[in-house]
Amino acid sequence: MAPGFTFLCFFCYLSFLPGISIAGDILTSAGSIEEDGSLVSSGGTFKLGFFKHERSENRYLGIWYDKISLQTVVWVANREKPLTDSSGVFKVGDQGNAIIVAGDGRLVWTSNHTEAKNPVIQLLENGNLVLREEDDDDPENLLWQSFDYPSDTLLPGMKLGYDKRTGMDRYIRSWKTSDDPSPGESIFRLDHHGMPEIYLSTGSIVKYRSGPWNGIRFSGVPEMKPAYIFNFNFVSNEREIYYEFDLVNKSLVSRLIVSPTGILQRFTWLPESRAWNPIWYAPKDQCDQYAVCGPFGVCDANGSPVCSCLKGFQPKSPQAWFLRDGTDGCVRRTPLACSKSDGFMKVKGMKLPDTDVAMVHEDMNLDDCEELCLQNCSCMGYASADIRGKGRGCVTWGGQLIDLRMYADSGQELYVRLAASELDGSRAKKRTAIILASTVIPALLLLVVGGIFLWKRKKKTLTRKETGIKERSQDLLLFDMVGSTSAGKERSQEHKKEDLELPLLDLSVVVAATNNFTDGNKLGEGGFGPVYKGKLGDDQEVAVKRLSKRSGQGLDEFKNEVTLIAKLQHRNLVRLLACCIEEEEKLLIYEYMPNKSLDFFIFDENKRVLLDWEKRFDIIMGIARGLLYLHQDSRFRIIHRDLKASNILLDSKMNPKISDFGMARIFGGDETEANTKRVVGTYGYMSPEYAMDGLFSVKSDVFSFGVLVLEIVSGKKNRGFYQTNSDLNLLALAWRLWKEGKGMELMDASIDFSCSTSTLLRCIQVGLLCVQERAEDRPKMSTVVLMLGSDNPTLPQPKQPGFCTVRSQPETGSFSSQQESCTINQVTVTTLDAR
Repeated sequence: MAPGFTFLCFFCYLSFLPGISIAGDILTSAGSIEEDGSLVSSGGTFKLGFFKHERSENRYLGIWYDKISLQTVVWVANREKPLTDSSGVFKVGDQGNAIIVAGDGRLVWTSNHTEAKNPVIQLLENGNLVLREEDDDDPENLLWQSFDYPSDTLLPGMKLGYDKRTGMDRYIRSWKTSDDPSPGESIFRLDHHGMPEIYLSTGSIVKYRSGPWNGIRFSGVPEMKPAYIFNFNFVSNEREIYYEFDLVNKSLVSRLIVSPTGILQRFTWLPESRAWNPIWYAPKDQCDQYAVCGPFGVCDANGSPVCSCLKGFQPKSPQAWFLRDGTDGCVRRTPLACSKSDGFMKVKGMKLPDTDVAMVHEDMNLDDCEELCLQNCSCMGYASADIRGKGRGCVTWGGQLIDLRMYADSGQELYVRLAASELDGSRAKKRTAIILASTVIPALLLLVVGGIFLWKRKKKTLTRKETGIKERSQDLLLFDMVGSTSAGKERSQEHKKEDLELPLLDLSVVVAATNNFTDGNKLGEGGFGPVYKGKLGDDQEVAVKRLSKRSGQGLDEFKNEVTLIAKLQHRNLVRLLACCIEEEEKLLIYEYMPNKSLDFFIFDENKRVLLDWEKRFDIIMGIARGLLYLHQDSRFRIIHRDLKASNILLDSKMNPKISDFGMARIFGGDETEANTKRVVGTYGYMSPEYAMDGLFSVKSDVFSFGVLVLEIVSGKKNRGFYQTNSDLNLLALAWRLWKEGKGMELMDASIDFSCSTSTLLRCIQVGLLCVQERAEDRPKMSTVVLMLGSDNPTLPQPKQPGFCTVRSQPETGSFSSQQESCTINQVTVTTLDAR
């Protein structure tokens, strides 16, 4: 017998032995895959086999990239029923279906039942695992396919959507944690009701909405444009509704995932750096949060505040709206006539509203759409359904317009229904208004203003005679404040033109709210004075920051904090509700944080146990997102300059909020760094270039954030603490343990060891990347957020941090330019000449 024939027979024999992998892509009914067996797609891109994660003996059958060094799982079969040992078998079952059987014969997982005569299982080059008849390789005749049952990943060619014939709903669902592939809480799913669009939800809460497909892209994803990398496709017909993407360059590797933290992310693989590169994520800013401005409210990420009402509407809850809570939305100023006397206002650059209550009319142009909408009293607006060319079809909304967003250079046109008096075309009323504005109204205003002036002058004279108090008009002082903040001369003229939009409270009101600043109401004391708990007349609890007359924060810092934070709005920034400048008092009234500050927990032996790892990670992510907003997504680029544990406040649900903006600085559009001789902040959190040379930038805040991350992980302050053989500060300790491969030893002993090891080590690595000595080596906060939120990121190795070893010296809180220690962590420095 010929040797070649003998080898061929032996090869065929091996292919039918259970658990033997021949790197083929087909599994027949005579074979099986066990612990070390596998299938490999014909081109070698994907591999199927059993896998497990560190610190867990649970095993899963999954598919991952075979040509990528970092194991990246894209599909898991037995997500809900892991194998507890290595005895599992994957094979074709007796009923012609794909099954996983445990060592004791228990059925762990199965595909759908079929009536196949001679079924085979095949792993395709696109990552799809299919069950088909052996002699039928027609892709339309598949008995079952994994693409119909995605895990957390959407691959090129996969359909995300609904099959009208079978009722099959294809969606992706996050892993529970980065180590546990069981189904998590976050789902990215296409809703086929109304006008189809895709929603990202965590539990029952909608976090993000893509906006409807407009023929080119989803209206809420302006950056979703066909390019040399991707093709995007949306199909809606009588059989199915789905979205898919494909790669123009087939040599590239890309995937879309939902992370365990509820972030939608798109990655591409970079072979040269052997890492997944995040190129897009959502939600990326405050306006991506679903319905953040409520019904008929418009979110503009470049606005201050970000929420505004559509023309013809006003806030439903004025007080909440003024306090930067727009969730109640807006209501009409003028009721609709429900007749053809109503009209429509065209709003440009919009993300179209939630289409759950929308109707699509494919054969109707916009003129006909307007007529149709006027005939229905519940119709609130309309838009073009397809913006390609001159546009085609229309969509009408039969209820509230929810989750509106405005873009500066994208979006599409939306026509909003208004009463006739709210439209510009009401000429008679406009003419009357002009006459009144030019004659009667100015005269009335002159009389009113004159009367008020005389009344105030008389009242002020009486007050000075009775009390002997020399006071300055609050209105005048606030106007002066707006024009003279320490944010820089280049902003002063712009500030003067803007309204402060912040309530001024009488001192008597604040005194009553705090019970005359009694010690029983005192919450704590910061570097610039005490903070008191108060309760206003409507029983609203507040925190009152009272600037000490001896504090380093003078009028400039006070002005800076008021004008800065009044314009900021983010869930991870503390809200400034009002202020008071009267007599010699300078008071800031904030929202009350019942759980005080972060340092109150992580540095306390008894209270730190209340913060498990999941909550600590949520706090790290919240701080990161708040800092990203300051650096990138707010109206101005803002450098905090005093980020530390005591300036991170915690609300009733332990959500973090960055506070204390007295030292913050605004940067102009092209400005990236600045130099100062007045170094302010807290040693232990200061970056080396700032502490030593007075040079600060966004990377200075990144350094402070890195220190915070390491403190949250370890429960230790970045100051002198002593070990057996060495005196190290926290950065030095973290760096030594990381280099020795003992990163887990940095973990706070109060954290449960069942926590996600990979997530904890990732946070330590990100923390060390943020505290690298050279500012240019540190990542931006946008990259930090992506690195923290990614499931399996390949992160660069950190370089040596900017730290100084601790010398044995009393912690006096003083600093001399002759000393080399820079580990004093609790001293807020307000004046120091840079060396």
